[in-house]
Order: sequence, then C-alpha cells, then structure tokens
Amino acid sequence: MRQVKSGDTIKVHYHGKLADDTTFDSSEGREPLEFEVGAGMMIPGFDSGVLGMAAGEKKTLVIAAEEAYGPVQDEMFMEFPIDRFPPDMKPEPGMALNMTDGQGQQFPVVIADVKEEVVILDANHPLAGKELVFDIELMEIAGGKSLIIMP
Repeated sequence: MRQVKSGDTIKVHYHGKLADDTTFDSSEGREPLEFEVGAGMMIPGFDSGVLGMAAGEKKTLVIAAEEAYGPVQDEMFMEFPIDRFPPDMKPEPGMALNMTDGQGQQFPVVIADVKEEVVILDANHPLAGKELVFDIELMEIAGGKSLIIMP
C-alpha cells in the first residue's frame, strides 16, 4: 500500500485541539485539507506527522509548541500609548485588534494588559507556546511532483 512521502500532495480531515481538549480548528463539514507534504505549508509537526501514512489511516498527532507555532516570544509584546486609541474605544485585556506596520501590512494583536498610560499588545500567534493535538484521517494521496529530464 502506498505511503505518504515528502513531495506528495495529500488530503486529510483533521480535528485540532489543545491539551485541555478545547477545539481550535476542524475540517468537519468542509472539504478535506489539501497540501504538499514538506513544502512548508503546514506547521513542522503536522508535516512530519503524516509521513508514512496510507490512505484511510487515522492517527493522533501530539505536537510540542516548538514543532507547532513556537514558544511565546517576549519581543512580540509591545507598548502602545493609550491616548492613541479612538476616544470611544475602551481597550480591555483579551480584545483582538488589527495593527498596521510601517509598510502598510496588517497583523493581528491581542491586548494583553491595560496600564494607566499604555496598552500592552501581544503579536504572538494565538497558538504560540501551546502543545497541539490533531486527530487526522488521510483521505487521499494525490501524488507528487515529477521530474522529467529531456535528452
């Protein structure tokens, strides 16, 4: 039976949970997730976790933070003057916002803390520092890239 190798394009159904069993994402009710194994499209632990699987196989992957979205990085916390918020907005911890950098690129942040003159913003990925658990089912191995050498 054919097994997944790097370079294959595969389709999987998945259910992603945190260690406390809280669901953060699932393909339930949607088409299976399709990606090329080893192409950097997925977090490293998911990418390597499907290697060797066969179509129809089910597996649970437990992925450490280092193989998922990495550890929480202190340099991703920033202070933002509270007086730069719109006057009708009351910043509160846990509030999600979109910031714009100097090049006009938007990125998500979450308010980590509100102090008297500044708001502490967290630009880490929401799943940074967390162990992830994926229940996956390999639906299809669609094949990989082929190299044809012409004489």
